[in-house]
Formats: sequence, structure tokens, C-alpha cells
Amino acid sequence: MSEEDKSSKTEEPTEKKLRDARKKGDVPQSRETGTAMVVFSLLMVLVFVLPSSIGQIVDALQRPLTTAGFTAIGTGSTGVVEAGQVLKGLGFTLGLAMLPVVGIMVLAALFGVLIQGETVVSAERIKPKPSKLNPLSGFKRLFSAEAFVEFGKNTAKVLIIGFLTVWVVRDIAQSLGQTQAFVPETLLPEALDKVRWIFLVTTVILVPIAIADIIWKRAQWKKKQMMSLKEIRDEHKDSEGDPQIKGRRAELRRARARQRIAQAIPNASVILTNPTHYAVALKYEQGVDDVPVCVAKGADVMAHRIRELAKEHDIPMIENRPLARALHAAVEVDERIPMEHWQAVAEIIGFVMDLRRNVRRKPPAGSSVRED
Repeated sequence: MSEEDKSSKTEEPTEKKLRDARKKGDVPQSRETGTAMVVFSLLMVLVFVLPSSIGQIVDALQRPLTTAGFTAIGTGSTGVVEAGQVLKGLGFTLGLAMLPVVGIMVLAALFGVLIQGETVVSAERIKPKPSKLNPLSGFKRLFSAEAFVEFGKNTAKVLIIGFLTVWVVRDIAQSLGQTQAFVPETLLPEALDKVRWIFLVTTVILVPIAIADIIWKRAQWKKKQMMSLKEIRDEHKDSEGDPQIKGRRAELRRARARQRIAQAIPNASVILTNPTHYAVALKYEQGVDDVPVCVAKGADVMAHRIRELAKEHDIPMIENRPLARALHAAVEVDERIPMEHWQAVAEIIGFVMDLRRNVRRKPPAGSSVRED
């Protein structure tokens, strides 16, 4: 990515960008946390588990040797079975003794994963990608800021732990050489004490490194997810739809609505108006329809179009503001009018039929004939 592209990424990542990254398994991960948890778990084993279980382990390993002269193992298949029983007993004893060790290691690993935040299992991470085989990309990663940070951390850890180990081994050798009453039995306790000390100091060093690495990884991941204004606009288009396409779809819907109205109005019996905001076209054919049906309706511009078509086809227009507003809200196109409006609509339909028969009378109460 060029410097210009990087400088344009000034916007905070959207939730969709972060969600897509998690789906691909792209989450901040700290290797130092895993290393620190391994050393810490080994320290817990040396301090709390090994002193109590070392005796069981030694006894389990000594027992086959001390009882070798008294254990009879035959030949053939019988010997195989008897040898298997001896090994089974040895494995069971060692398994019980090592169970706390395994438990501590597993708990430490889980804790190391949890403190880093969310964990994602994604098949996307294991898919082969041609970009990873590109020598140029590998060269850039080798000399990136992240690579230098990793190199610095690893070098510091090797130097510190190596220095501690050399110093402790030298101290043990000097102390043993200066001890007049040295016996081999004292070597193991002395070495265990020094090993515990090494792991304690190493844990104290690695924990701050792991915390700093978590903060660094999160900052780098957040920086990687930053977006440019163009990416935000493109994402908005993808999620909400291109405004031009949305406008085109709306125009198509209006065109279809105008077409339906143009086909329906010539068959209407009467147009109820509000007088300008709403228009509802009703159809009633005596002997065919038992209840008037709404064949078209509209507000504002569509209402104006309905009135124009009604005028072109000589469809009577009756102004009844409350009834037009109520029908526009209550009934959909191709639906029968609700029962509560039957009486009012029946009076208007009867008045329209009288007009067609040249019977002149006053319109129903609250209604008037529109001439425009």
C-alpha cells in the first residue's frame, strides 16, 4: 500500500468493517502472551505441583526396577499380556501424577487466550493465498515496523534469559565446589531452587512484555482497520444501495403506479377528493359488485393525476374531506371499503347514479360536486 493510500485512511473503522475482519479471523493476537503463560504455568508446576508429585513419579519409575527380580513375565502371548499389565500400572501412576501439570498448562493457555479479548476460529486463515508467495511482499514484511519490534523483543528475551541461566549455573557450580560436605542427594534440591528462581524472574520480565505486546498489537490492528472516506462511502452504498439506483427504482415504482392509475380510472364510478391532498377512486357496478371497491388512490401529486384522468374520462368527482381522508387511510387498492363507511359511500354512489340518469338533486350531507 502506498504512502498516499495510508495517509487517506483517517476515519475510524465501521462496525461492518470490524465484523468482516473478525469473520476472516483477522483479530489482534499476541504471541508474547502465550509465551508468558507457558513460563508462568511451569513456575506454578515447580512451586506447587512438583514438590508433592515428584515422590510419586520417582516411586512409579523405581517400582519396576526394584520389583524386576520378583516379577515373572512369561514368553509368547502370555508374556506380552503380563508386560502390558506392568506398563499399564506404570502409565496409570504417572498419569495421575502428571494430571495436575496438564491441568495447570491447559488453564494457563485458556487464560492467555481470554485476556487478549475475543477469539475467532476462521477457515479463512488457513486458506492458501498466492500473495503470501510473492517475494516482494515477503521482503516488505521482513523489514516492516512490526518485524523490527518482534526482532527486538525476541533478542531481548534471549539475552536476558540466557544471562540468567548462565549466571545460575555458574552460581550452582561455585557453591558446590565450595561445599565441603557435598553429597549427590543435595544436587537436585539445590538445582530445583535455582530453576524456580529462574522461572520467577523470567515470569516477572515476560508479563510486562506481554502486556505491552497486547497494547501494541491492538494499536497496530486498529490502525490497519482505519478507513478512508471513499471506503466509507462505498460501504454505505453496498449496505444502503447506490442513491442513483435507489432513485431509479423509486421512479420505476412511480411509473408503474401511474400506469395502474391510468388503467383503473376509466373504470371507476366516482372519485372522492379532499379536495387536493387526497383522491380515492371507487368502482361499483350494480348487479356485479355487492360493495364498492377501491381501484386507485393517491396523495398530493398522485391525487392530482387521478383528478386529471377523471376529468379526461368524465368520471364524477365528489368532494368529501373526512370520507376521502378516512378511505385513503383505511383501504388499499383492489380492496372493498370497510363496513363502517358503507352508508356514506352508498349515499354518494346513489347520488352519482341519479346524475347519470339526469336526476338532479342535492348531494349527500358533507359532499359537493367538483367541476374542475
